[in-house]
Amino acid sequence: MSLPLPGPVALNHSARLRTKIRRRIAAAGGWISFADFMEQALYAPGLGYYVAGAQKFGAAGDFVTAPELTPLFARALARQAAEIMNMSAPCILEAGAGSGRLAVDLLRALEVADALPECYEILELSPELAARQRQTLAREIPRLLARVHWRESLPERFSGLALANEVLDAMPVHVVQWQDDAILEHGVAWGRDARFQWQTRPATGRLRAEAERIETECRLPPGYVSEISLLAPAWAATWGDRLEAGCLLLVDYGFPRHEFYHPDRDGGTLMCHYRHHAHSDPFHFPGLQDIGTHVDFTALIAAAHPAGLALSGYTHQARFLLNCGLLDDLAALETGGPAYLKNAAAAQKLLAPHEMGELFKVMALGKGIKTPLTGFTHGDKSHTL
Repeated sequence: MSLPLPGPVALNHSARLRTKIRRRIAAAGGWISFADFMEQALYAPGLGYYVAGAQKFGAAGDFVTAPELTPLFARALARQAAEIMNMSAPCILEAGAGSGRLAVDLLRALEVADALPECYEILELSPELAARQRQTLAREIPRLLARVHWRESLPERFSGLALANEVLDAMPVHVVQWQDDAILEHGVAWGRDARFQWQTRPATGRLRAEAERIETECRLPPGYVSEISLLAPAWAATWGDRLEAGCLLLVDYGFPRHEFYHPDRDGGTLMCHYRHHAHSDPFHFPGLQDIGTHVDFTALIAAAHPAGLALSGYTHQARFLLNCGLLDDLAALETGGPAYLKNAAAAQKLLAPHEMGELFKVMALGKGIKTPLTGFTHGDKSHTL
């Protein structure tokens, strides 16, 4: 694996986090779950990838999200946001706002449509990212800054639109292997070569129960390895008690369960990003790279529905954006001009099946919402879950 080498400061940062995780492994008796490792690598206070100070989003970071590509994404999303707020309350809560780009473009689009929310809350666990978001909003939409508020935990009660764009893929997961006579969990140990290494133990508790459930629903060959998220479904379900009226709108890359655990997808979906290089080694420079996995959308509705949330729509990102008028927004730009050409190329990436169009999905979980919602009027794929 040939990746760019970090500078001395970054290397020292990674070494500090590696030492912290190594001590955590020792304190736990020599082994921790991969979910524990992933949580430390991404969220350890002051050291984890998402809470430390390195640039993460955009051309200067490690990866590019849909809002970073073009404001057309937010303009299309604004139509769905306005509709949901009209059915519930004029409030938006964005979980994990990244650079703040989506918040800026979404508020601008809603302002043009005369549909501004009374409040725009940002749930952000990283103080460093929250500070960057404040700077971005203050610089680009200072007139709307008074409507924006930051929080570090979910509200007890909420009505309106709760939005999570590429949030669930960064929630810690367990790694499991299904054998003929056993279900094993792949965890992390500290090897004699002074490196992190995979080490297996029998899966237990909730993880084993979920693995057995998956095994009964999917035809898995012996030795099959993949991820199981216990946290993402639980996070979706917790909105059942908190959401009084409105929608939880989830945008992320993933599959329904029968595709996630397809026999040909042996090895799972774990992927890391470092300076726009994608690779599969989660132990490489901890704290300096993103670690993510695809989302099992079937698991989300299986947890959310018993908690009181109704499935209000599920489809490919391309179909959702088309339903919400992305091409109309593109056509409104001056044809042939620099802005048109740049946004047309970005729209192609958002919509093309071999790019983000079909890999990314959009799911709406709601209360008190009349369906179909605009984003799901054509091409709803709820039956595939």
